[in-house]
Amino acid sequence: MAKPGFQDLPLEWIRAYEVAARLGSFTAAATETGLTQAAISQRIGHLERRLGTRLFVRSARGVSLSVDGEAWLPYVSDALRTLRDSSQDLFGARQGKITITASASVTQLWLAPRLRALPDGMEVSFASMVLQSDFSPKESGVEIRYGLGDWPGRYAVRLFEEALSPVAQIGHQEWQDIPRLGVSGPRAGWQDWARYSGTSATPVPHLRFDSYSGALAAAMAGAGVLLASLPLSDAALKRGAVRRLTDAVLKTEATYWMCADRSAITRRQWEILCRAFCQDQG
Repeated sequence: MAKPGFQDLPLEWIRAYEVAARLGSFTAAATETGLTQAAISQRIGHLERRLGTRLFVRSARGVSLSVDGEAWLPYVSDALRTLRDSSQDLFGARQGKITITASASVTQLWLAPRLRALPDGMEVSFASMVLQSDFSPKESGVEIRYGLGDWPGRYAVRLFEEALSPVAQIGHQEWQDIPRLGVSGPRAGWQDWARYSGTSATPVPHLRFDSYSGALAAAMAGAGVLLASLPLSDAALKRGAVRRLTDAVLKTEATYWMCADRSAITRRQWEILCRAFCQDQG
């Protein structure tokens, strides 16, 4: 039988050494690992005999790292950290439940059509957001926000580039005289369109909605003209429920962003969501 070598050092021995070296005490290492002090000492002794060197200097006052023990510690700490982080990144996404908080409109029109891109076994729940100020990042994990993406200290990626253009039900020809549909909130509206297109100020919308999906449904029903988000209206346009009334497009810096508190989601989970839901990464 081949003599055991460095390539098959038992992980529990290395773990005992790392904890004792980091804490400077076999007793403290026993407390952190849930082992006895004797078990910690035994594992470190086995490791030292396998390596052929002393990792600790024992004395009546306690233990301290030897020259070799101190030199090896950074490499062991980095290796264990890599093992821990990679395990979390690769397998945490299969175990941890993710909650995505978004407006009902974004969930219906953007997220839902892309759910098949999520891997099997990934547990995701969706919560509706009415007001962005209602959001608590650590409670929800991930949210879809409208803005410029300036949320320091958090993951943030743009869902899509916002592009606005008037749409209406098929059959409308002279759309300038058709009633305007309005959507409440921070997004660009009809006055922004008038400034962009160089046209006269448009009539004040008499029908206003607090959700984009509601306004789009009204446009599909023939109630008026909507300054549509082309990405959110893509499915309705493709199936002919509404049609664009001009080739002009107003692009805005503000758009919908997916963001998350870094402590609420693993990097692996974040990358999966980005590939599934983000226009530039799908």
